Amino acid sequence: MKKILALAILGLIGLGFIEFVEYPIDGYERTGIKRLKRLEMIKNGELKETSPLPVGAKKSWEDIQLNLLNRKEDSVGSFFMVDESFQKDIGALFRGLDKSYSLAIMDISDPDSVRYAERNKTLGYQPGSVGKLAVLVALFEQMAKIYPDSFELRTQLLKNKVVKAGVWGLTDEHTIPIFNVEKNTLVKRQVIASDVFSLYEWADHMLSVSNNGAASIVWREALLMAAFGEKYPGLTEEEAMAYFKETPKKELTDLANDVVNLPLRDLGITSDEWRLGSFFTSGANTYVGDKGGSIGTPYGLMKFLVQLEQGKVIDEASSLEMKRLMYMTDRRIRYAQSPVLKEAAVYFKSGSLYKCDRSKGEECGKYMGNVQNFMNSVIIVEHPDNCRYMVVLMTNVLRKNSASDHMYLASAIDKIVRKG
Repeated sequence: MKKILALAILGLIGLGFIEFVEYPIDGYERTGIKRLKRLEMIKNGELKETSPLPVGAKKSWEDIQLNLLNRKEDSVGSFFMVDESFQKDIGALFRGLDKSYSLAIMDISDPDSVRYAERNKTLGYQPGSVGKLAVLVALFEQMAKIYPDSFELRTQLLKNKVVKAGVWGLTDEHTIPIFNVEKNTLVKRQVIASDVFSLYEWADHMLSVSNNGAASIVWREALLMAAFGEKYPGLTEEEAMAYFKETPKKELTDLANDVVNLPLRDLGITSDEWRLGSFFTSGANTYVGDKGGSIGTPYGLMKFLVQLEQGKVIDEASSLEMKRLMYMTDRRIRYAQSPVLKEAAVYFKSGSLYKCDRSKGEECGKYMGNVQNFMNSVIIVEHPDNCRYMVVLMTNVLRKNSASDHMYLASAIDKIVRKG
């Protein structure tokens, strides 16, 4: 594996993410996500940008499709038959390494004959920001309950329902992009309590820059949807605040936990394979507590990806829209930064969580924890030549920034998949 330079020593506990941007760049009119308007203007030459868009980032929202629709009737378990030749090649990448590296990979280039390989597939990791995918599922699950017969009404709700951050958006040191469509100006700053965005934009902030405050806000809104049902679209901020103030914290905690976890159980993903136990910001803990802890495994997350591509995560339209929200349209990081993926469309979520104990006298810093150092990559890769595959890579390599490992493995895995 490639060695990397040491980073500066930080305090006891650190949590961080690097900015990247998602959703197809022609989606502004459809979603109202203002950031997309800027990217579209850059693509059309109306605004200057020093960093050109990757070739694989230019798909239209209409071009994004689900890859396993013709396998919709198959059970998720039928996809996890290990291909011995594929397994041998993938296993060779990890020869001599310990259980700090876990992986599940599935080649779906030929949907009727998938290839699967794995390594420590059931080993549990702190999922970090990968857990935000569970929040996304919760949002779409609750919208489907409000509007069971109309996906159009669900997307209208995402576009038109605006909500205020409040304390739920606090505190996260990472910024969000705020584009003024009248002045064509971009500001990047932290979420503040007075921020107001649509549900689409909060969801985009949650995924595109992995903002923790946005994730807590989206989770909050899914919780409110579960509590108020068909009354939610007209729910006022005052009514929502009254609900949180008047409802016992334990009741709110139980409901919040069910909202994000029960949809995963409906997909056959067990609590030991993937669960979310706490909000992403301390501000949310004013009203909702933690329950059960958070964990993720390559197997549980691959179950999600398979069923997303089958159109089974809630329904086909929801699965497709969630995939669009995972589509990267700007700067790529970690696994997705591999040069061999430059022309590929990638649907990606990365997560990290590190913890330092400086009393040990060891080197320890950002993304280089000496107590915990989780880094996780969940990705769907679609090359122009129809080579398509999915990877869940989860690592806990202490005292080392694993971003370079993830990027190295991305290149090596791509070569193996292409070898066929």
